[in-house]
Amino acid sequence: MIQALAEQRRLLQHEFEHEKEEFQRQMEATSIVRKVRRGICWFPLQTGRSYHNSLDQLVVEVSRKEYLDEEHNFEPGKPVVFFSEEASGLLHYMKFAAQVSYVEEDRMVVVLPSSDALLQLERADRLGIQLTLDETTYRLMYEALDRVMEAKGNRLAELRDICHTSAPTHRFTFLPQRFPWLNASQEQAVNEVLWAKDVAVVHGPPGTGKTTTLVEAIYETLHRETQVLVCAQSNMAVDWIAEKLCDRGVNVLRIGNPTRVTDRMLGQTFERRFEAHPRYHDLWAIRKAIRDLYAARHKGNRENFQQKIARLRERATELELGIQEELFGEARVIACTLTGSAHRLLSGRRFGTLFIDEAAQALEAACWIAIPKADRFILAGDHRQLPPTLKCPESLAGGLDKTLMQHLVEHQPRCVSLLRVQYRMCDAIMQFPNQEFYEGQLQSDPSVRYRGILDWDTAMEWIDTSEEETGTSSTQTSTLTSVTEEPFPGHQEDFGEQQNGLSRVNPREAELTVRILRQYFEKIGRDRILHERIDVGVISPYRGQVHLLRQLIKRDKFFKPLRSLISVNTVDGFQGQERDVIVISMVRSNEEGQVGFLRDLRRMNVAITRARMKLLIIGDSTTLCRHPFYRRLKKYIEQQEEY
Repeated sequence: MIQALAEQRRLLQHEFEHEKEEFQRQMEATSIVRKVRRGICWFPLQTGRSYHNSLDQLVVEVSRKEYLDEEHNFEPGKPVVFFSEEASGLLHYMKFAAQVSYVEEDRMVVVLPSSDALLQLERADRLGIQLTLDETTYRLMYEALDRVMEAKGNRLAELRDICHTSAPTHRFTFLPQRFPWLNASQEQAVNEVLWAKDVAVVHGPPGTGKTTTLVEAIYETLHRETQVLVCAQSNMAVDWIAEKLCDRGVNVLRIGNPTRVTDRMLGQTFERRFEAHPRYHDLWAIRKAIRDLYAARHKGNRENFQQKIARLRERATELELGIQEELFGEARVIACTLTGSAHRLLSGRRFGTLFIDEAAQALEAACWIAIPKADRFILAGDHRQLPPTLKCPESLAGGLDKTLMQHLVEHQPRCVSLLRVQYRMCDAIMQFPNQEFYEGQLQSDPSVRYRGILDWDTAMEWIDTSEEETGTSSTQTSTLTSVTEEPFPGHQEDFGEQQNGLSRVNPREAELTVRILRQYFEKIGRDRILHERIDVGVISPYRGQVHLLRQLIKRDKFFKPLRSLISVNTVDGFQGQERDVIVISMVRSNEEGQVGFLRDLRRMNVAITRARMKLLIIGDSTTLCRHPFYRRLKKYIEQQEEY
């Protein structure tokens, strides 16, 4: 067990070194234009106002001078570095660390370490900002694993043994609670959470109401405990569960800045609540007095200056701690990311229960950052969907992506509650992932079982690009793809994939995907789509194809009134979402039959299960069906079309 954790730490070190080398290579070899397109850089940049926020941090507002319709990867909490472009074209990176505090489409608020850093920004002519390597997260994970490995004779050691061995778990023995508004499997899961003294797992396949069940479990736990800690891997997942708890009237204190910054969630953040406290104005005045004293320190007596500063700081610390204690005393739920649980505000605080949502997407080491803060923990997620993101092949091959949730499913199956009734997909779509990933244990609720968009329509279709290329497509497929209009600019004759930087594209398949979507919309009728708000997700596993699809849809005037109903993103970007219609562009088409990371079937499980009523797959069967999973998928779809 200890050896397994030590091996995990070694693999984590490899992952860090790989990411570090990859980052350095990008810094040296990638042009600014490509960095901007990859979403890791804004350039040129314009600075706005600077001020001290409620946490007394110096922040500066920056915005893009040239706003492009490009995705970016900037998020609150991520480390960044500023640079300036010299007349020669060389980049000069500034030697100070900064951190994103808030970000929207073309504006960002960045925390600076000092007024000297601000002065450097103000003096720079052509300024840019770029994501930098997040060493802090790795350091926290290393420390967490070391702490777990060294634990002896304490609660952390007991929880470690439960997770990695078949050590016995303990339960309360009170009678089950009734929740008539939940289905039987959801009710059982909530009771299992309440009975658990050590650990429980809520396994929620797509559309089974995992969030509803988890919120109910948290709400019921709060009848027994004063306060709980709720974490997730990403800011978005934390915000989602926090909003649902707010809907139930729970007082949530959000540590850190949400990625989806709605006015409502901003109101729950520690920073905003801190600013709204009646005594904050007194604290702000004292902090301003300290800054004014430092600005004028050369004019007065140095000894008197030090005494004044010491008194003011003592008073400021007293006020700050008093406000913090009031805010934490009022909150029933403390919500943050797993790495956010190491925030100084949570130092020394302990909770009866820790809830970790989307646990199947978090590295085990990240979970151990938060677990020592609680007496027991509850995991919720689906290990049959997206795994943690890893970049190093050795780390992946060594099993670093095996999560704490998977260890518990393996070692403590009695602690796992499977949610069995799904409310998202019609039965024809649900049955394939049900058999492939969930041993046929799921069932569709009657409200969604037979629903569809069109009469005499099949819920799943595979448009085979190999048949399109040879002109041998089936009757149904050719109905969708028989077109007479001019091809898109950049049209090519074959459906072969192309390498595009670090990603892949298939231009002809992208054209076909957009054309099929347009024709399916014409079948439904534009007025009906707008009236009923029929929404569509266009998915591709490859970021390059996503970018191309967005361009094609934006260029096509047919989609202009419908664009608000169309989302185009990667599989990872659609995690946790659902749409009436899902169109998947598979991209891979080559003579060698290589499918790349489409071999990770969990990713395909996510893509398929986003669809409520219609799923269209566009791909080359001669390439994809060399893999047995895709052979079974195509055969299942063909059987559906026969009925």
